[in-house]
Amino acid sequence: MHEHDDTGDKLEHAYFCYLADKFEREPELLEIPLQTISRWRKRGTWGGTFLERWETLIRAARVSETSMKELAGILRADDEETREFKGFDPFPGVLKDGEKEQFICASRH
Repeated sequence: MHEHDDTGDKLEHAYFCYLADKFEREPELLEIPLQTISRWRKRGTWGGTFLERWETLIRAARVSETSMKELAGILRADDEETREFKGFDPFPGVLKDGEKEQFICASRH
């Protein structure tokens, strides 16, 4: 029986919690994932339903504190459905290189 190493899962959860904190402190950064979604759409990237949901959440979070709390709650959630949704996240480019390093898993697989 192979034991599951959940280091990557923990790092991924920490990454999304970090993003939630960052967006709450710097809501102007929400422009970055909106630009990413726009670029991906132009390229015809798959995951359209997920991207639409992300776009709706992010646009709402830019104008409403309640919606920002909803977005942050989704980013901090750690259930099966939310993990699948976060598999299509449009957040590359939000973190600076120095910030990213703490979430990189040096997997032996």
